Amino acid sequence: MNRSDFLKTSALAGAAVVTRPLITLAQQSTYRTALVGAGWWGNNILRCAMQSGQSKLVALCDVDQRQLTKTAEEFSKLTSDKPKIYRDFREMLSREKPEIVIVATPDHWHPLIAIEAMKQGAHVYVEKPVGHTINEGRAMVKTARQTGKVCQVGTHRRVSPHNVSGMEFLKSGKAGKIGMARAFVHYAGGAGQKVADEEAPKELDWNFWCGPAPLRAYNRTMHPRGFRNYLDYANGTLGDWGIHWMDQILWWTEEKYPKKVFSTGGRAIKQDNTDAPDHQVTSFEFEDFTAVWEHRTFAGNNAEKTHPQQAVGVYFYGTEGTFHMGWMDGWTFYPADSKKPVIHQDAQLNKPDDQNIAQLWDDFLKAIKTKSLPTCDIEIGHRSTNMALLGMLSYKLGRSVEWDGEKEVIKGDAEANKLLSREYRGEWKYPV
Repeated sequence: MNRSDFLKTSALAGAAVVTRPLITLAQQSTYRTALVGAGWWGNNILRCAMQSGQSKLVALCDVDQRQLTKTAEEFSKLTSDKPKIYRDFREMLSREKPEIVIVATPDHWHPLIAIEAMKQGAHVYVEKPVGHTINEGRAMVKTARQTGKVCQVGTHRRVSPHNVSGMEFLKSGKAGKIGMARAFVHYAGGAGQKVADEEAPKELDWNFWCGPAPLRAYNRTMHPRGFRNYLDYANGTLGDWGIHWMDQILWWTEEKYPKKVFSTGGRAIKQDNTDAPDHQVTSFEFEDFTAVWEHRTFAGNNAEKTHPQQAVGVYFYGTEGTFHMGWMDGWTFYPADSKKPVIHQDAQLNKPDDQNIAQLWDDFLKAIKTKSLPTCDIEIGHRSTNMALLGMLSYKLGRSVEWDGEKEVIKGDAEANKLLSREYRGEWKYPV
């Protein structure tokens, strides 16, 4: 079965693992492609781009020479392309004129790089969350519409076969009328420990890494991969994992945004260098239902594990039963009538990352060719990111907020509206 046929086939038809062969020297070179953020996840995306056979790799950009070297070495074995190496994305965009830019940096850099890339004429695949603040996301949507460029957000669960078939099940009404959705991510863990700040490695431009965000002393727990639990650069577990499951909720409902949000939580256990909440509960009031988010980074939840390594997903509670949308465990429907059988659909995931980035990349290319909106268009990614950011905003304020989703302001709350943006540091200008 080829990729096209696979995507047209319902996930209910089978449960095989989705794989695609590597395209090596003979790949079809169509789009001049550049990667900004050459770390673990950026490389996952770039592999799928190169495997599609429709990219010519022209540039790799990162502020950490160690990541650039590692990525260049890996992809030299997969393609005959000779990408130029850059530390500054602005120089890369100006010189290389890429047609596609992958933005896989830490969260606080997503808006500036994506916006500049679109203004320079590139289509953009940007990782989630789309930004650090709500107004950054709005600026990204505005730029995409003004430039006419495709901007795909990496919420790849929108194309994962079991998520697609599960959403069809929910929207068909087989779970009945749904009055509540509960999303959660629970990790085992302990208090951790303090790690002393130190001089940044010589290969790393730490000032540039911090960029528009506050300049903090370098700490090895922040880079690489540890930044998400530092609130100057990301928005904790809700801003990381939460957007995927908030996106599933928004995909299911016809409502575009919650009208009221309240979040509480704190740091009951963690004693390390991070400052994100180690546990958090957020409620989202919609017109027709209530959504709840909860996470914990300690005391693993064996009671709700639906897979040996995870307790994650969304429970949709309907009048006909409970539906669990999961990750590696697929989805399961538990009928309210105990005489009816449980219904289950296995996941179909790509190796080695257990995601479906390849299918989302195919969708991205299709949108470019047909000049249409992609499945995970920036407007969709912006709304899903907003749910996470509103939860964090309420958490920081210590009270609930009422959200006007059409105007994208918080009703009657000047203090809260100040948190929709933040001041940028140094030479960097906040996008409008």
